[in-house]
Amino acid sequence: MKLAFVYYPVADLSAALRFYRDELGFEEAWREGEGTAGLVLPGTSARLMLDVNVDDVEGRPGAVFQVDSVDAFYRTHQGHYAWPQMPVDVPGRRWAIFEDPTGNLVRLIDESRE
Repeated sequence: MKLAFVYYPVADLSAALRFYRDELGFEEAWREGEGTAGLVLPGTSARLMLDVNVDDVEGRPGAVFQVDSVDAFYRTHQGHYAWPQMPVDVPGRRWAIFEDPTGNLVRLIDESRE
């Protein structure tokens, strides 16, 4: 498991990009439609993911960790944690969310698409 993204929900992607990209100098790495952008975090392979999202679960900031297989992780840990988002396909990847013992969201992503 390694840190892939730091997830920040934003109300206005353009305003967030002006701040993080234009003012702080983070380089834009990718864009997904009009609602999501990834920015390079200087000195690391991790990205800052800015996302316009109003979903109660998704709309909380936190880390996104890359694993070899979201589905394998879920099978091994499904009875140990609360899973507000069970494994699903997202563009090019698999995604899931579980809660740590204090209620923080732990997001998982992989490239496997099992």
